[in-house]
Amino acid sequence: MKSVYQALAAVASFLIFGPVCIAKDLPVSEVRLYALDCGRLEISNLAPFADTGEYDGHPGELMASCFLIVHPKGILLWDTGLGDKYAVPSGGTKLPNYAAVVPKTVAAQLAELGLSYDDINYFAFSHAHADHVGNANELKKATWIVDSREADWWQGTPTPERVNPALLTAYSSVTVKNIRGDYDVFGDGSVKMLWTPGHTPGHHSLMVTLKNSGVYILSGDLFHSYENRAHRRMPVFNVSRADTLASIDRIEAIAKNTGAKVVIQHSVESFQTLPKFPAYLD
Repeated sequence: MKSVYQALAAVASFLIFGPVCIAKDLPVSEVRLYALDCGRLEISNLAPFADTGEYDGHPGELMASCFLIVHPKGILLWDTGLGDKYAVPSGGTKLPNYAAVVPKTVAAQLAELGLSYDDINYFAFSHAHADHVGNANELKKATWIVDSREADWWQGTPTPERVNPALLTAYSSVTVKNIRGDYDVFGDGSVKMLWTPGHTPGHHSLMVTLKNSGVYILSGDLFHSYENRAHRRMPVFNVSRADTLASIDRIEAIAKNTGAKVVIQHSVESFQTLPKFPAYLD
C-alpha cells in the first residue's frame, strides 16, 4: 500500500512541479542556483582588459564560471566555460590569448547531481566568446535561448575576435528560442535574461530571484573584476564603449533597486563567495 501512495505522490508532484528531478532530491519546488567551476584562464598580460592602461604588463587569472539554475519548470545552464576537453593535460592548454586550465569537467559536476548534458532543458550564454561556450555543442537536446543580434555577430565575416564558430556548430540543428532584448526564461519573473550590450552586441546578464537568498545578477562579461566594476573599466575588445557604459548604469540601478548581489563571473574572489558545488543557493 505504501508503494501505491508513493506512486500517487510522484504523479501529483509531476503535475504540480513538472519533470525536474535532481538525483535523490525529488521534486524541486523552489528555484536553485548552483555555481560550477568551468575552468581558469591564466593570462600573461592583462592589458586587453582595460582600455585605459591600468593592467599593462600585469599577469593574472580569470575565472570561467557556469551556473545551473534549477526551476520547477526546467533546468537552465548559463554559460559552459572553457570546454571539458581542456581537463587534459591537468597543467593547462596554451591557447592564443590564455592558458586554459580545467580542474574538473562540467560533465563530471553535472553527474554529481545525477544529470548529464542531455538532461538540460534550456541553454543560454552571456555571449559567444570561446571561454563561455566551450561545451555548447554538448547541449544538443536543450532549447538554446539566443539573442538574434549575437547570432548575427558571431556568424559574421570576418569572424569576430575571441570567437570560435566551431564551438557553436550545434546552433544550426538544435531547437532555438530567438530573442531580442530581455527575456523571462520561465515566465514567472524568477529567471530573467537582461540585455546588456557593449561587450558584444547581444550580450546578456542573468538575474535570478531566490526565495531565501534574494536576488543575484550574474554579470557575464559586463565586469571582469571588482576593480573594473568600481572604476567602470572595460576591455579594449568590447564592441561599443558607449553601450557598455549604458549597460553598467542599467545593472547598477537594477542592483540598487532590488538589493541584488552582483556575481562577477570572471572574478575568482567573487566566485568564492558562492556555496561550493554541489551546495546551492535557494
